Amino acid sequence: MSMRNTLTKLSVVIPCYRSESTISAVIDSIRAIFAQISISDYEIICVSDASPDNVYSVISNMSASDSRIIGIELARNFGQHGALMAGYTHASGDIIISMDDDGQTAADGIPLLINKLLADDLDVVFARYPQIRQSWFRRIGTKVNGWMMESLLRKPKGLASTSFFACRKWLLQEIVKTQSPYPYVHGYIFRCTNRMANVDISHHERLQGESGYSFSGLLRLWLNGFTSFSVKPLRVATFLGGIIAVLGFILVLAIIIQKLLDPETQMGWSSIMAAILFIGGVLMIMLGLIGEYLGRVFITINGSPQYIIRSDTRDNTSYGVGSNT
Repeated sequence: MSMRNTLTKLSVVIPCYRSESTISAVIDSIRAIFAQISISDYEIICVSDASPDNVYSVISNMSASDSRIIGIELARNFGQHGALMAGYTHASGDIIISMDDDGQTAADGIPLLINKLLADDLDVVFARYPQIRQSWFRRIGTKVNGWMMESLLRKPKGLASTSFFACRKWLLQEIVKTQSPYPYVHGYIFRCTNRMANVDISHHERLQGESGYSFSGLLRLWLNGFTSFSVKPLRVATFLGGIIAVLGFILVLAIIIQKLLDPETQMGWSSIMAAILFIGGVLMIMLGLIGEYLGRVFITINGSPQYIIRSDTRDNTSYGVGSNT
């Protein structure tokens, strides 16, 4: 199937953080691939997530010589998914490709994603990596994230949901309607459609540097998925509380029976303290989980933004909260 006969415009959205030394190579590789497959109507939207380096200056300089490159700078760090939402709001292509700024999601995979999307009439196609080039820490994070999405977000089993994917314009138009200050793009995708698939693409080594995701960053991402799309964690907490109550009742019966059978039995202070500490710890976890939900509701009601745009290379002006007006 010829892409030129079925597409009018492509958009590529790249969240950027600490990628001053890699973003120009990533953009050049995208332009080279589009030239190779004879695609001239496209845009590359690079969103600087308040990066502490000069990545926005690099993007601005490239934009000055090629109007198809669009730079957006956020006023503060909103996280990868906030940056994606800012980029999606400005994307105008029929198909939008999301990819990373470190060179691991190589541009030569873009035609594979698009051809699969068009050939099978799908809404989303995710890259799947036969060999993942990540640290053990990121691999564990990826596995935990996959388990979370299958358990809570109804991700199809066996589907790899990576940060490199292509999707149709209508889907992102639905996604950007969401005003939650805790965006989680993959959760929105799974909520909107089940017409998705994978295509195998090589996973490259990072061009330079290390991943910008720390443990705390991954934890915040998981919390967004846990609390934004499901109440199952609260049900798990209720179930766990019921189990502990039953175990406590059984333990009380066992102590009473033991005392009746052997009146000389001494009741242990250490066992009582252990039980109190265990039950108290579980209760605190449950209260913390409930507080997390309530806190997010409070922040959402107060209208906390998904992102705030400081400037845009197209007219070099500042924009409002979570919008382009």
